[in-house]
Amino acid sequence: MARSKKAQDRKCINLGLQGGGAHGAYTWGVIDRLLQDERLEIEAISGTSAGAMNAVVLANGIAANGRTGGREALHDFWSAVSKASRTSPIQRSALDILFGNWSLDTSPTYLFFDVLTRFSSPYDFNPFDINPLRDVVEAHVDFSVLCDDCLRVHVAATNVHTGKIKVFSDDAITLDAVMASACLPHLFKAVEIDGIPYWDGGYMGNPPLFPLFHQDGVPDTIIIQINPIERAETPRTARDILNRQNEITFNATLLREMRAIDFVTRLIDEGKLDPGEYKRIYMHRISADRELKPLSSSSKLNAEWAFLTHLRDIGRDAAAHWLDRNYENIGKGSTIDLRSEFS
Repeated sequence: MARSKKAQDRKCINLGLQGGGAHGAYTWGVIDRLLQDERLEIEAISGTSAGAMNAVVLANGIAANGRTGGREALHDFWSAVSKASRTSPIQRSALDILFGNWSLDTSPTYLFFDVLTRFSSPYDFNPFDINPLRDVVEAHVDFSVLCDDCLRVHVAATNVHTGKIKVFSDDAITLDAVMASACLPHLFKAVEIDGIPYWDGGYMGNPPLFPLFHQDGVPDTIIIQINPIERAETPRTARDILNRQNEITFNATLLREMRAIDFVTRLIDEGKLDPGEYKRIYMHRISADRELKPLSSSSKLNAEWAFLTHLRDIGRDAAAHWLDRNYENIGKGSTIDLRSEFS
């Protein structure tokens, strides 16, 4: 992407955006704060599920009106998600399921669909494949502007037949690709693209990092992590066990990629790999485990505007604190101890 002199003076970063339902509003807040910092330039984004939605909305906004446009686009998108959850009963029920807009202990809607999705297929109980988020994304993203001349975007989905990851990039990203990235198979039919069915990208990359690592590209990648890797307590209820299973599953590929990055970095440091052939990667992370862990374990997530903006504000604060502590390290080294945290 061509840059002005002012842009060339900024520190460049890539972003890796995890999926995680309404916790994507936390990612919105992090990005909002990063866009306010004129010292930074976002080069490329890799996203999965809610992370993919944030990525394409951001890229669309930046293409329209720079970083101000990106901030406005994310605000409008999440506002539309909240409004959609208050429309028709069918849409509200679907968004309730997607974003956890319930109390698990008392909601008849949740209890009904919890049982239904354990014993029935979306091909049976959702034959028309109703997904209100599709309309929201379609209304807020002009996919024709996602191209090589704009902010580079990569969106992950999982090939149902092969079990392999599929990464859609730049102008290959369509509405179907984004919905495939967010396709939970117990709620929605697989999204077919060129005759191939896809499920949620989180199974094979949450988010995938390898599309960001080009020999001549930006070495620094910030992961915006919204899924806890560790929990101190042992889950005992059926729902807590399922929640922890999902967390482990959707973090597995990230752990593998981080271990691989650490391995290659060690080989470069030990002189066993030519640094001219193998690129040194600097990894960073912005997360708010203390604030998000209780929400995730209790599953009290929702699409209410007050809650989404609360998550946004937590994300903004986390990004501000991270920048205060780590800005000077961008371009110089990782701010994560990869070996101790991911090995």
